[in-house]
Amino acid sequence: MNPAEKLERGLGLKEATALNMIDMVGIGPFIVIPFVIQAMPGPQCLLAWIAGALLSFFDACVWAELGAAMPEAGGSYVYLREAYGPGRWGRFMSFLLIWQTMIQAPLVMASAAIGFAQYLTYLHPLSWIQQRAAAGAVVVLVVFLLYRRIAAVGKISMAIWVGVVGTMAWLIWGGATHFDVHRAFTFPAGAWNFSWIFFAGLGHATVQTIYTYLGYYNVATLGGEVREPQKNIPRAIFISIFGIAVLYLAMQTSILGVVPWHEAQHSSFIVSTFVERTYGANWAAFATGLILFIAFGSLFSATLGYSRVPYAAALDGNFFSVFARVHPIKRFPHVSLLALGAAAFIFSLFFRLSFVISAILAMRCLIQFIGQSVGLGLLRRRWPRERFPFRMWFYPVPVIIAILGWAAIFVSTGGRLMIAALAFVALGSIIYLGRARVLKQWPFEEASA
Repeated sequence: MNPAEKLERGLGLKEATALNMIDMVGIGPFIVIPFVIQAMPGPQCLLAWIAGALLSFFDACVWAELGAAMPEAGGSYVYLREAYGPGRWGRFMSFLLIWQTMIQAPLVMASAAIGFAQYLTYLHPLSWIQQRAAAGAVVVLVVFLLYRRIAAVGKISMAIWVGVVGTMAWLIWGGATHFDVHRAFTFPAGAWNFSWIFFAGLGHATVQTIYTYLGYYNVATLGGEVREPQKNIPRAIFISIFGIAVLYLAMQTSILGVVPWHEAQHSSFIVSTFVERTYGANWAAFATGLILFIAFGSLFSATLGYSRVPYAAALDGNFFSVFARVHPIKRFPHVSLLALGAAAFIFSLFFRLSFVISAILAMRCLIQFIGQSVGLGLLRRRWPRERFPFRMWFYPVPVIIAILGWAAIFVSTGGRLMIAALAFVALGSIIYLGRARVLKQWPFEEASA
């Protein structure tokens, strides 16, 4: 690559952490709280938030180690390629990741946009068509704001982060000052009956909570634009998870102390209802505006991170070369950004949010999360210790727990989505083999020679 086309390392620790945290929060916690309570009806639903945080932490150990060792744009694409061998299985695995990313990434972006439009209806009634138009419009606005240098993007992320943390702190304070212990911790009969029903409910609830934690790895996809990445990538990942876990648990507890759980599980605007009970209708409208701001921030951060993945694959010759283009002046992968933005715009017009959340997890469990965890073990066997600036504690325990956790999440998404995810991987495999045969790449290069 021409040196003038290299990415700019313009993100420090605070910007990287801010981008992670605003990506993690988004609209997620404000829309899944009722789903979590439905899966585990009662205050015991707090366990699902703890389970989501623990799985995120164990998986974060994998991301932190790989991110510090390979601080490049693309994140998982680079890790899978190197772990399984650049010229052989690594090419296949990284292609499957890109194959999924071109669908899964716009789905993530669309989920934030759709959630934004749905919460907007609390302020003003919108028809289905109007909601879809609003979702599409917010995608367009995010792409417009990201069409600039990374240093400027970092400043925007800090402003959004202040709004995110400030909003959640205000909500938690409102709950603390109106908290009713008996209302919050009134358990239904059989709440602690540890049967298979209990653990099935916990699994389903954790599918919802883990969705709200996704994004702790966003800084890894921006590895080529982080200053001192060997230190700042692991720090940003762990700080983000700890901070968000504390905020989520405090917010869920606050809501249970104000809105009874049997009522909260049926609320479409649980946080707005919560604020209405604590401060009144006018403040509820203001809080809804803040939630929309947070949802926008999450979409902003997720779009930024995902746009670097096709770019990394194209640089590597494993995807269409046009995606490797860097803006000549602003120095960011503009083609990749525009392509994903266009797909997210289309998806936001047609998909339902409840389906998107489970579909995202079902698609990502096998290749990205489980495949990447296994890949770290392969790298540890091949690479010397010096190539890992950060090494996780108590290896391989966190890796094993992460693999088992993601396998459980995959099963919890349900039979239909499991079959769909496997079919999507199979289709990607066929496409890879067809492309490799035409281009005489592995595994057909040896036969060709």
